[in-house]
This record gives sequence, C-alpha cells and structure tokens, in this order.
Amino acid sequence: MAVTQTRHQSCLLLLPALTFQRPPNAPSRRISRRRRLQSPAQFFTPEILDSSHSIEAGALRIRFRRARSEVGVPLIAMSSDPSSSSDAANSAAEADDLRRKRVQSSKLYFDDPVIYSSTYDISFFGLEKMHPFDAAKWGRICDFLRKDGVLDKKRIVEPREASKDDLLVVHSETYLNSLNNSATVASIMEIPPVALVPNLLVQKMALCPFRKQVGGTILAAKLAKERGWAINVGGGFHHCSAQSGGGFCAYADISLCIHFAFIRLNISRVMIIDLDAHQGNGHETDFADDDRVYILDMFNPNIYPFDYEARRYIDQKVQVQSGTGTDEYLEKLDDALQVAGCKSNPELIIYNAGTDILDGDPLGRLKISGEGVAIRDEKVFRFARDRNIPLLMLTSGGYMKSSAKVIADSIKNLSTKKLIDFSR
Repeated sequence: MAVTQTRHQSCLLLLPALTFQRPPNAPSRRISRRRRLQSPAQFFTPEILDSSHSIEAGALRIRFRRARSEVGVPLIAMSSDPSSSSDAANSAAEADDLRRKRVQSSKLYFDDPVIYSSTYDISFFGLEKMHPFDAAKWGRICDFLRKDGVLDKKRIVEPREASKDDLLVVHSETYLNSLNNSATVASIMEIPPVALVPNLLVQKMALCPFRKQVGGTILAAKLAKERGWAINVGGGFHHCSAQSGGGFCAYADISLCIHFAFIRLNISRVMIIDLDAHQGNGHETDFADDDRVYILDMFNPNIYPFDYEARRYIDQKVQVQSGTGTDEYLEKLDDALQVAGCKSNPELIIYNAGTDILDGDPLGRLKISGEGVAIRDEKVFRFARDRNIPLLMLTSGGYMKSSAKVIADSIKNLSTKKLIDFSR
C-alpha cells in the first residue's frame, strides 16, 4: 500500500491483543538505580545515558557509566586505571553496535496501516475474568467505529509479533528467560493461578499477544512519522522497565518504540505524554537522566505503583488527587501542555492515553466524564498538530465496560474535528 507523506492526513490504527491493569494495592517492583549498578544484572542493563556520574570513596574516585546496551557491558569503571576505562568504552561501543544491528535487522517496520485482528481479544480459560479489564475490549472498539461509519474494514491489517532479538534491544536475556517461568508471569499479570499453567500455554495465551502488541507500538512510531499520527488501540505497558515487569506489563513497549525510533527513524528527541491514571514508572526508570526523552506524567499519586524512585526522573510531574473532576483535570492539562511546549521541542510524541481516569473506574479513582476523555485526547492531538510533531497514541489502562465506547467516541471526535483522517 502506498504511503502518503502528508502529516495528519491519513490514518492508521494498530490493534494488538492485550491491555493491562494495575491492582491498587500491588507492591512496587521498582529497582533503584544504585541497586541496579551494584547487582549482577548490571551487565545486562540496556538503559542509555551519555553522561557519567562519579562519587568520592576515600582516596578512590569511582565513575559510574550507564551502558548503551544489554549484553556484557560493565557499568563500573575505575578512573584510576586508564586501561580499564578504555576496555569499558570499547565494550559499550560494541554493545551499542549490537543494539543497532538488532534494530536494523528487525522486521517490525512495514508500510501498511494496522488496526485489528480477531485474535486480539483475550481468552485464557476464564482467568482473564479475574481482572476488571474487558477482555473483548479491542474488538468492541472497532465494532463501535465500524457501526458509526468511522472505520472502513479495508483499513484493517495486523502488526508483526516482536521477536526475541527485537526485545533484546531493551530487555536483558536474563529478564526474558525469567518469563519462561509461569510463576514470574503470574506475578507480573497479578493473576496467581497463572503460576499453575504450563508455560507453553502461558506463552501462547498471554505473552504472544503481549509481543504482538509491542510490535504494534513500535510500528506506530514509523507510521506516525510518515503520516503525522498513529493510534495503537492497545499498548502502553508503562509499568515495565528493561529489567522488571509488573502491573500487567510484561514488555517495555514504550522504551522499545523509542530506541527503534532513535535508530531506524533517525529521531533524537522524544516526548512522552502519559495521561494514564497510574504513574509510568517503567519508561521513567529506563530513561532516567536521558535528555533525549522528555516525560510529562499526569497521575494519581495515591494508587499503584508508588514508585518514588522513578518519580525523580519525571521532567514534568502533575499529580491529580483521587476524586479530581473533569474541569479541574482539564485545567491542569492545559497548564501542563503549555509548560511542555516551552521546555521541549520533540520530533515524536508518544501519548499514553489510558481511560482509567473515567468516573467509576475501580483502579484510577478519578472522576472524569466520557466527554472529558474526548476533550483530553483532542487537546493532546491539537498540541501535536499545532507544532507539526508526529504523534502516536496508545490506549493503555481502563477497566470498565464503558471504556471501549468512550475510546471509540473519542476517536470519532478526533475524526470529526479533522485531527485525524480515515479517508486516506
């Protein structure tokens, strides 16, 4: 399918299989930056930081450098030993080259718009009913859009599943291997009975759809750059970092998307606008002190994940208390976007648009109306369009039956307001 280069004038929706949720009392899975540096897992850490940090320890000066890859890169170099520093630099360069090769050889980028597959809706022996998440949410969103005449079935194609090599761009081999244990996946998904399910079935019924959703998020960045915007009706696993999953997030799709964009799209500045009700501690941990990524996170501080370490890495933190209503919420958003527009000049915006801010959502605990969600999304899309910045939207959390209709109505509103165009 030919791809038009006119921004904000053609459509794509990426529809993978799963969303996630965060139980309100689940423990934080954060790993502090210092603990990561001190643990064996440091040799697999894929986070990026160009600057160095040092501390004084008696007569010994130790410099901490965060590696550019996840494979065999020592993170601690003794500045008193020039040869050791040189070896570390060489190792970092080799690891960075390996990451670049993995991204360049990936098959996740292609030119067709992606929207929906009937296999996206979750059916896991009824275990999915142990969550308030609507396991048929994705199909229902598209059904609403088709019935309203907004979405043509011809626009529907499917993203590719992220391969192990794709995931290794961010995740360590150690972390990925841990997902071969059903108990680990049960902990991440917050569904204890999953621990008793053979891992082969867990991979097929849960992790495979997660990986498909990751592929959709990564592809969305490419299509957003080419077309001006993209919507992955799914994605937004913002609690998963390079080394730790949690809150129904097994893979760090946002972090992966950004690293692919850095290499394949030649993008050097990204803004994350995270408006899910929960703090996006995963991507915040992955891009701590990385000046290439600006994070605006507007969240309820009184709910999961309570990751105070990750909050230190938010560039623009906007806290909304439980019970916040529509008018107050939208006023805070207006102010936040104005500040973000002054402080950052990104080449790509990743918009994490969770609907768990809805009034009545059992996990978000906010009181935003369905119309308020549509206005919120419109404000973010206008923010991007007015600045001619490509934007990709992820639907993230949302745990009421009404979420699917609210999302569909919001997308319809974006089309009506000519902020997106399904006709091209």
